[in-house]
Formats: sequence, structure tokens, C-alpha cells
Amino acid sequence: MPKTKISSERRYWLFKTEPTSFSFDDLLKAPSRTTSWDGVRNYQARNMLRDEIKPGDMVFVYHSSSDPTGIAGIAEVVRGGYPDPTALDPGDHHYDPKSKAEAPSWYMVDIRAVKALPRLITLDELRKVNGLEKMVLLQRGSRLSVQPVRAEEWEIITSLA
Repeated sequence: MPKTKISSERRYWLFKTEPTSFSFDDLLKAPSRTTSWDGVRNYQARNMLRDEIKPGDMVFVYHSSSDPTGIAGIAEVVRGGYPDPTALDPGDHHYDPKSKAEAPSWYMVDIRAVKALPRLITLDELRKVNGLEKMVLLQRGSRLSVQPVRAEEWEIITSLA
């Protein structure tokens, strides 16, 4: 794989995953602690994966649909957006019959685990922290699996860990 130039302006993100499907521990066990972040099937999240998320960006990996929910670890984007081949594979549970190789509907990025947090930073805890009131994750109705995180929010949350 050719080396990708790292963006000069690092951005921060939160990626949600269900730990029963793919947990931060699974990312740590992946070859070179790296995997593709595939299967996103929301157009707004797809646009971020395709157009905004770049190598060098940092990611909070958030465990959703678990008890409790929260941030489990930190990863780095190592490859920017490219077409998600699972959309073209009829045997894959992310298959989308409307997606075409010549005009892909869905995109993914590759991430590498940086570190597991010493403890899960729970959603309930995040709701109580000053400075996070505007965080996308904490807004009513916010359900996107890929969300931007402001630099100030990133600093606050990493200091909690």
C-alpha cells in the first residue's frame, strides 16, 4: 500500500461500534492493530468518511449498544476514504444492491489502534463534564456512527482518561 500524505490540519472524530460486532480489543488484536472501518450506511457519515476524514486524524472508538456505553480507546486514521467493497459483495451483511463499482455509494477509512483507555469513559460521565455541552455525541437525537469532535473536546476527554 502506498504511503499517504498526512494532512497538515489534524481533525478529531468519534466512531461508534457495537462491541459485540467489533470492539476496541478486536482492533488491538488486528494485524498491525489496523483495520478498515467499513459498513457505514448513512449518507451524512459516508460523506465525512469520503470527504473529510484524512490520514493523521485521531478517533475516539465508542462502544454503543452496550451497558454502559462509552469511549474505549483511541485510534489514528492511516488511510483516507476509499470505496467500501462490502457494499458490492452479496455474501456480506453490508451488501447494497444499489451500489456500483463504477459509482460507489459507500466509503470507508483504515484506522490503527493507538491505545486502549485505562477505563471506559461512559456517556453518563461525559454528560457531566463542563466544556462538552456542545459535543455532537451529547446532542438530543444524535445517532450518527461517525461524528466530528472539536479539538477542545478532544483535550478535555483525553484528560479524563
